[in-house]
Amino acid sequence: MKTKFIFVTGGVSSSLGKGIAASSLGCLLENRGLKIAMQKMDPYINIDPGTMSPYQHGEVYVTSDGAETDLDLGNYERFTSSSVSRINSITTGQIYLSVIERERRGEYMGRTVQVIPHITNEIKSRIVTVAKTSEADVVIVEIGGTVGDIESIPFLEAIRQFSHDVGKENVLYIHLTLIPLISVAYEQKTKPTQHSVKELRSMGIRPDILLCRTSKEMSEDMKDKLALFCDVEKEAVIQALDIHTSIYEVPIQYSKEGLDDIVVAKLNLKKKKKRLVSWESILEIERNPKHSIEIAVIGKYIELQDAYKSLYEAIKHGGIANESLVKIKRIHSGHLTLENYMDDLKNIDGIIIPGGFGERGIDGKLLACRYGREHKVPVFGICLGMQCMVIEFARNICGLNEAHSTEFHEETPHPVISLLEEQKTVRNIGGTMRLGENEIVLNQESISHKAYKTMTIYERHRHRYEFNNSYIENFTSRGLRISGIYPDKNLVEIIELEDHPWYIGVQFHPEFKSKPVHPHPLFKSFIKKSIEYNLNNK
Repeated sequence: MKTKFIFVTGGVSSSLGKGIAASSLGCLLENRGLKIAMQKMDPYINIDPGTMSPYQHGEVYVTSDGAETDLDLGNYERFTSSSVSRINSITTGQIYLSVIERERRGEYMGRTVQVIPHITNEIKSRIVTVAKTSEADVVIVEIGGTVGDIESIPFLEAIRQFSHDVGKENVLYIHLTLIPLISVAYEQKTKPTQHSVKELRSMGIRPDILLCRTSKEMSEDMKDKLALFCDVEKEAVIQALDIHTSIYEVPIQYSKEGLDDIVVAKLNLKKKKKRLVSWESILEIERNPKHSIEIAVIGKYIELQDAYKSLYEAIKHGGIANESLVKIKRIHSGHLTLENYMDDLKNIDGIIIPGGFGERGIDGKLLACRYGREHKVPVFGICLGMQCMVIEFARNICGLNEAHSTEFHEETPHPVISLLEEQKTVRNIGGTMRLGENEIVLNQESISHKAYKTMTIYERHRHRYEFNNSYIENFTSRGLRISGIYPDKNLVEIIELEDHPWYIGVQFHPEFKSKPVHPHPLFKSFIKKSIEYNLNNK
């Protein structure tokens, strides 16, 4: 096999940033002209995170083909040009389900089904599928969890076997670990990393490179010590300093540390290094912005950073496109009331109302829609946010006082948002929403068309409820423009207000297609209009 394979594992602690590390390495290898593909292996037994609470898992990232995946796949697409699909996301649940279904069909010919070889073979086959499908020079595979977790053992065994299957010269193991700083003595400690590597080696995996997450510069003596005790070459002990400005600095930091040089040398990849010009430009804009604005995000999971991971990044990308620093004011929608919403929103330059599920916090979202509509503040509603814009318009402009979504009020006399027809017979909740990318045709007179600069777009969805077309005439006669339609089923995808500078709601999730080097057109347009609002009103 011509493809090379890099496996990224984590040790000592979770949340060290394996996804960012893997994505940054992918960025560096692409910068050298290599074609890369990326894959995530999650050790939980769920088939996917689609039925998990944001408080458990954070954001569910949706791929073009409709897979509900881990948020790290969003990092893969933001940092690289590699596209991800359902084959790039693996869970323990998927692996066991596949093996059990084969057993039921009799494909194992009466043999006893075991973790080795059947589970590990299934894991390895998923890795090979990505390599063959993508025809990549390098496949980077991130193993979720932390070395020592019981759930991760089958995946670690599978990647141990993999070097025997394809040849050790085609495989590289990178171990991301923590170098803790003892605050009392202000001293770094290598012992946790030594134990983590010992645990990894007990499973038959010898790391080729150590990525050492640290809040303080590592001394040469520390690198010598880690190289000696972990049996790793000193130049392969790479410090990964904490980043306090932008995650888009990580590829540049790793490049300076020589990570890609070591990887290319160890895997015998003959590719020249180039300057990360586009990434350097991004950092320059972030360090020296021409403007500064504040955007309110009105969410129901606002206390959890990862619940809106792609959204926050897309906002940042819109700022980069407009050379602006964007400060985000996180407002819990459940805390907005008639008594306080005017004060909480009065100094805001733009409002974003993101997606979500359930009735909690809906009243606060409706108040935010009303404020933005009445005060001509730019408003961007996404999925549930768009539905709230429709409900608020129906109540306060169309006089349909009891208008609601049937998700929250099944007996509402005015179901302006209702269940999609194909959802009415659905019983299982996992993987059954309207998911993935669909075609949308734009209204040529709309702000959305001016932003996209094309008539046909493709965007990703994750929802069950939809705009009720029975109310189109009522709404459009009062100034609500239908700006985008899914032509196959005549579903409303985008709404705008005709007498408002920027009041747009979309049923899809544009944040999933935004990159720092290619900001999404709607986020770029929204931030531009928010800057204008700031300049004109302050």
